[in-house]
Amino acid sequence: MRFTIYQESRQGGRANNEDRISYCYSRDSLLMVIADGMGGHHHGEIAAQIAVQTLADGFQREAKPLLADPFRFLQKAMTNAHHAILDYSTRHRMSEAPRTTCVACVVQDSVAYWAHAGDSRLFLMRNGRLIAQTKDHSRVRLLLEEGLITEAQAAVHPDRNKIYSCLGSPMPPEIEFSRKTPLEHGDIIMLCTDGLWGVSSGELMAVTLKGANLLQGVPMLMNQAETKGGSHGDNLSVVVVRWEEAYVDDASSAISTQTMGLNEVTTRLEEFGRNPAYKSDLSDEEIERAIEEIRSTIDKYTPNK
Repeated sequence: MRFTIYQESRQGGRANNEDRISYCYSRDSLLMVIADGMGGHHHGEIAAQIAVQTLADGFQREAKPLLADPFRFLQKAMTNAHHAILDYSTRHRMSEAPRTTCVACVVQDSVAYWAHAGDSRLFLMRNGRLIAQTKDHSRVRLLLEEGLITEAQAAVHPDRNKIYSCLGSPMPPEIEFSRKTPLEHGDIIMLCTDGLWGVSSGELMAVTLKGANLLQGVPMLMNQAETKGGSHGDNLSVVVVRWEEAYVDDASSAISTQTMGLNEVTTRLEEFGRNPAYKSDLSDEEIERAIEEIRSTIDKYTPNK
């Protein structure tokens, strides 16, 4: 595999950053995941951390170097994350479980597989055009599909942030899967939270990133979104990859997995409470306790090695 990848998360205008992001890759498989801890629910950032960490842990165990069944992996990992969040809530006797959206994508053999619950989105871009995107599990999306409101009305609708599927809800999540999607050289896959897509359309982002260096183009999109969001803007996070089938000029930032071992996995995942980008109102002692509890909660859903 050969690809260029970039990820970033920003606090925006919120007091805390409840988004979490990660990517992992073996010699022959790549995983990207984003989770947006839901505002209004206690410790949404913990729910998001459990989600991305559960998927990353599962990938590290199973991508040796391929996942046997990417769709099955996504279904199992997201379901495990859902139950782990509920378990955390029960153990802490919370009146209401923390919740999170989740969107995840696996790429192997130049084929993409993705799944999501909630309104964090995936966009597939080709030659400056948007060719696929996830559909939000939101009340507003249902109204749009029924023709009861327009896109312009949806952007300012009072229920635009109300979703009907997520991880951590008392109801089992509605996890929606893509089709197997072959990739072409230069295709861009972007996963992002509503702090980014809510103020910038997928079509505009596709045009902006056409031919651009991701390490320069994506921060520019983030800067624009943060400015538009202003002092009341949401957390904004992105994981984006450009798929590269062959060596290209000025590709010093590209990752090649050709020399990786069969059982080797590289992971980019910030530990809970360790990155200033994820500001939390928890004390240092509470963060240390949360790290230990997140680890023990996830381990309950980890098969014995």
